[in-house]
Amino acid sequence: MLRDQIHRSHFFNLPLLGNSSIIKRSTYSPAVLRQPFPAKKHNNTRINYSCSNIKAKYSPSVGKSMTMKGVITVQPTISDSLVNVTVGLIKHVVDGVKDHLKRSFLLELVAANLDSSGKEKERVKAYASYIGLDDDGKLYRYECMFEVPQEFGKIGAVLIENKHHSEMYLKNVVLGDDEITFTCESWIHSKHDNPDKRIFFTDKSYLPSETPDGLKSLREKDLLSLRGNGEGERKTFERIYDYDMYDDLGDPDTSSDLGRPVLGGEKYPYPRRCRTGRKMTSTEPWSESRTTLPFYVPRDEDFSEIKEASFGARTLYSVLHAVVPTLDSILTDSNKGFSSFKDIELLYDEGGDDIPMENGLLSCLPRLVKSVADSTQNALQFETPRTMERDSFSWFHDEEFCRQTLAGVNPYSIKLVTEWPLMSKLDPKVYGPAESAITKEIIEQEIGGLMTLDEALEQKKLFLLDYHDLLLPYVNKVRELEGTTLYGSRTLMFLTSKGTLRPLAIELSRPPNNGKPQWKHVYTPCWDSTGAWLWKLAKAHVLAHDSGYHELVSHWLRTHCVTEPYIIATKRHLSKMHPVQRLLCPHLRYTMEINSLARLALINAGGIIESSFSLAKYSMQLSSDAYAQQWRFDHEALPDDLISRGMAIEDENASHGIKLTIEDYPFANDGLLLWDAIKQWATAYITFYYPQPNLVESDEELQSWWTEIRTVGHGDKKNEPWWPNLKTQQDLIKVVSTIMWVSSAHHSAVNFGQYDYAGYFPNRPTIARIKMPNEDPTEEEWQTFLNKPEDVLLNCFPTKIQATKVMAVLDVLSSHSLDEEYIGANMEAEWGEEPAIKAAFEEFNGRLKELEGIIDSRNRDPNLKNRYGAGLVPYELLKPFSEHGVTGKGVPYSISI
Repeated sequence: MLRDQIHRSHFFNLPLLGNSSIIKRSTYSPAVLRQPFPAKKHNNTRINYSCSNIKAKYSPSVGKSMTMKGVITVQPTISDSLVNVTVGLIKHVVDGVKDHLKRSFLLELVAANLDSSGKEKERVKAYASYIGLDDDGKLYRYECMFEVPQEFGKIGAVLIENKHHSEMYLKNVVLGDDEITFTCESWIHSKHDNPDKRIFFTDKSYLPSETPDGLKSLREKDLLSLRGNGEGERKTFERIYDYDMYDDLGDPDTSSDLGRPVLGGEKYPYPRRCRTGRKMTSTEPWSESRTTLPFYVPRDEDFSEIKEASFGARTLYSVLHAVVPTLDSILTDSNKGFSSFKDIELLYDEGGDDIPMENGLLSCLPRLVKSVADSTQNALQFETPRTMERDSFSWFHDEEFCRQTLAGVNPYSIKLVTEWPLMSKLDPKVYGPAESAITKEIIEQEIGGLMTLDEALEQKKLFLLDYHDLLLPYVNKVRELEGTTLYGSRTLMFLTSKGTLRPLAIELSRPPNNGKPQWKHVYTPCWDSTGAWLWKLAKAHVLAHDSGYHELVSHWLRTHCVTEPYIIATKRHLSKMHPVQRLLCPHLRYTMEINSLARLALINAGGIIESSFSLAKYSMQLSSDAYAQQWRFDHEALPDDLISRGMAIEDENASHGIKLTIEDYPFANDGLLLWDAIKQWATAYITFYYPQPNLVESDEELQSWWTEIRTVGHGDKKNEPWWPNLKTQQDLIKVVSTIMWVSSAHHSAVNFGQYDYAGYFPNRPTIARIKMPNEDPTEEEWQTFLNKPEDVLLNCFPTKIQATKVMAVLDVLSSHSLDEEYIGANMEAEWGEEPAIKAAFEEFNGRLKELEGIIDSRNRDPNLKNRYGAGLVPYELLKPFSEHGVTGKGVPYSISI
């Protein structure tokens, strides 16, 4: 039942060519099906058909025409082997007859150039029929024969009509001895769903101004077909890209408590998402109705089946709709926390046999929840995160608390202190006095006479995690909710002579409320028992703030969310034959699908984020605030991000053009090498296609693309002065390099270490459920803290159900799929068409392989104490390549999970 609920109708109908042509059942045995099909566009090699005597070629024919053979390659779906004899039988029979009668596909060849009178040359048509499997037995082949007039000239496009009743996944079309290739990698709808033929262009790229005359109208027609008219509900087979606000996070028709504001617009600025056109709710006509899988994303944005089957949408959906309810049924008390740290440790097991669930719901999750063994004892067994495996006390150490701001899962928040005193920008009439309670005296006492505060500022020794102004407006609202609390926070750290950080002070603040004045308190590392436990609790609150900011801003907003408008604009305005479209294509795969799933069950009202993080129902409003106050496109490239946080300064003599403020900053050190490789690759690519600056400004597709990103996709910021111009090659290089960085390295840095760093939740609790013991305590509260401070800390941590739900989700989000496409690993087919581009990519690939070795070398260097030391997990999040699974390394091209 679960599979039927979440799987699209991806059926490719097996040909029924009479009894002698039925494909043998053994060909599609379960063992074969578990093997991954060839991944999408993994290299530039083409299938060799010579063994089957069907290699495409020209041959002279009678009269003034030539016979050309064409081969269509179709990827079968996993569904092919699962269709039973009763479901879809009529369609199978009809499609089998069409295959037998050579009516599977209708192809029309389009000449690249017009005839001598300026008219389009008559298209050459042929029907393709099924001829069998390729040599590996994994791809279907269809063959057609064209009679091409000798004066037809160069072929520029092919139009294809799918005569089956079901959609098909076309890998490519190859024509003639010259192997004219059309790399399709696309679902092609049935003519019964849409009579319009699909347009595919050859692998050669053209700027709009260089488009052959015979293809100009098709180029525009193909783009228009992707834009739609902004009306109606989208259908699953469609490929329509349009914009909408985030108006589908709430579920007011189910409960008034699940209503949420629309994100996007003047009140709650936000990037736009892809429009689905679902009907509005009856309770709130401004909110779009909720849905279950399958949900609409443009057809080619959907996960490949092997990705979906390995973990993707299927596994994450299973976690949310099978594992989580199972946990709910076991952990019946939703407010129950852990009674001891031993209780927490029982969640993990380094070995032991799997215990299958009676209902089989966990069978697709081999490492996620190893067993739900004994419901009476709540014995859940998860994989042990590497941080805990290497040092089970690492979460307790102040030095690790600081080190993870440089080499953990959220290295994007730490910044240099440049002004003193620390001041809030919030209205003091509403939030109380603006000056921080962290004083000069506190700092100099904690520094211990090493230097004065002024000297520390001058020598760039003070660093800050500052969540004060972003969180403080939510404190009173969050405190009205059950099971959570909140503060505004500042955490000050000092850079030691060894290049490591140590904490100096944590300030927690509460604004005035209900007649109570502003409350703020500064906590410092202490040598007395009471102070030491208060310090541990203050760290737990800061870590909950950092966890929320990481998921809602560093991760979701700055990668997933802001990228969706880039995808929509790219598909709407850059033709498939546009070189920039082909450069960005691998960086945009699957993102819309995972974003839709996030709206369905992660960031929605009552979803994982709201039920397990401190901000609860206000989580996405905070994300909107961060977008409004902090996000700037011109700060998203790594060097600009580091400079904006004071973590680097421009330096022409430095190897990357910038000098780091903290020399041993693992994320920045590895990231700058990867940024340089990405930018060098983009530079070679862009300068090849745009040798003169005026070509950038005169490219109408490119200009409309950039305009729509700024004014529609990110329309709430369209008037910001910091948007880059797009006039020269350097402008374009910086823009595309930034998009490539965000979708690959930035996302990897904040995503694939989540289970290692947060799978043991005391290291990164997602929520702080109770206030500090010294904030307006009753006598009973204070005595409870003094008598059993460990119990107070455990009560501050997430509940059992919150912790296990988050652990389950983080395990999936930290996984690489079997068909992961790592940056620079394999060449796109279109890139290999130009020798200069091919050479540039091979250089890019070589630099990434060198980076692997450099990172390994750095992780073995005892002088780099932020990445090498007893019990430390090596910093590998920006190593480009990885095996599948949870590895803590690997940089995919795109945001695919």
